[in-house]
Amino acid sequence: MKSRRDFLLKLGGSALTLPIVSALTPAEAATPPADKQLRVALVGLGSYADRVATAMKDCKLAKLVGGVTGTPEKIDKWSGKFGLDKANFYDYKDFEKIKENPNIDAVYITLPNSMHHEYTLRAAKMGKHVICEKPMSVSVKEAQEMIAACKKANVKLYIGYRLHFEPYTRELIRMRESGELGKIMHVNTYDGFKSGDPKQWRLKKALAGGGALMDVGIYCINGARYATGEEPIWVSAEEAKTDPVKFKEVDETVTWQMGFPSGAIASCATTYNFNNFERLYVIGEKGFVELGPAFGYGPIKGRTHKGEMSWDTSKMHQTWQMDGMADCILNGKPEPNISGEEGLKDMKVIEAIYKSIAAGGKKIMV
Repeated sequence: MKSRRDFLLKLGGSALTLPIVSALTPAEAATPPADKQLRVALVGLGSYADRVATAMKDCKLAKLVGGVTGTPEKIDKWSGKFGLDKANFYDYKDFEKIKENPNIDAVYITLPNSMHHEYTLRAAKMGKHVICEKPMSVSVKEAQEMIAACKKANVKLYIGYRLHFEPYTRELIRMRESGELGKIMHVNTYDGFKSGDPKQWRLKKALAGGGALMDVGIYCINGARYATGEEPIWVSAEEAKTDPVKFKEVDETVTWQMGFPSGAIASCATTYNFNNFERLYVIGEKGFVELGPAFGYGPIKGRTHKGEMSWDTSKMHQTWQMDGMADCILNGKPEPNISGEEGLKDMKVIEAIYKSIAAGGKKIMV
């Protein structure tokens, strides 16, 4: 592959075992100690990378220092916009030169899903810590190889689960872990939006690996897992497609159920077909938590059986995320289920859901 840009242009022309660690309270996640900084280069300077870079302006422990792009003109734009040294920018073909740069400690891979595997393996060989955007890969096999490569290189592999540092989500987890909700009986979770440009990479299976399920349905899977504190043992799923032309290669709308060892059931759905579809509702024997919006960039809102939730929403989620991840790497803070192993668990569920769809909704063991 010459570059991400070349690949995109070419393709465009063609048709958790839990419990979650509770050491981080919302307040601690929002204000980590500022003693050292993790120096990060973003791999793939698209729209999400821009969001991460903007959020990192307010970070205390993480610092953006460079990037990797197949579009040379972006170097001038990014170095000017974010005050970065041009010496810390690279092309995909000379990606390995980052190994020689002592000013880069970690890379954050924000490329299309199918490229996560390759660049994680390449980064690990360079001895750099890896943050990989979700989903971590397009298959269980790739996820396992990514974990093995980072372990062999003795570098950290974190998945971009920004919500694991977000205050409303942290409070939901705290309430569940503390027993305030009692035994979890049921979870209802859904996330989706109306997809726009039919030529975008997210609708190309070779780049995305799947459709709505891979993109935002993963929030529903991950959310149900941290809401129950358990791993699903079976799934049953169906797909609906209203536009077989636009969504020829990937899934449009998926509904599924997940069963957990305690007997709790999660009813979930994801879509690329309509907006205003975002909720996480957790019902326990003693109480409930409802987040809505629950998974987007914010502000997240919520209520419980005790009343309305109120947490700090002044920061971008990625600010909490990057400072939190830096705190884990630099200061040994316990990881709130953001590791490659966490990403692998979600990939196992995703594969089981696709198998169930292919089998006509048959129950598949995870």
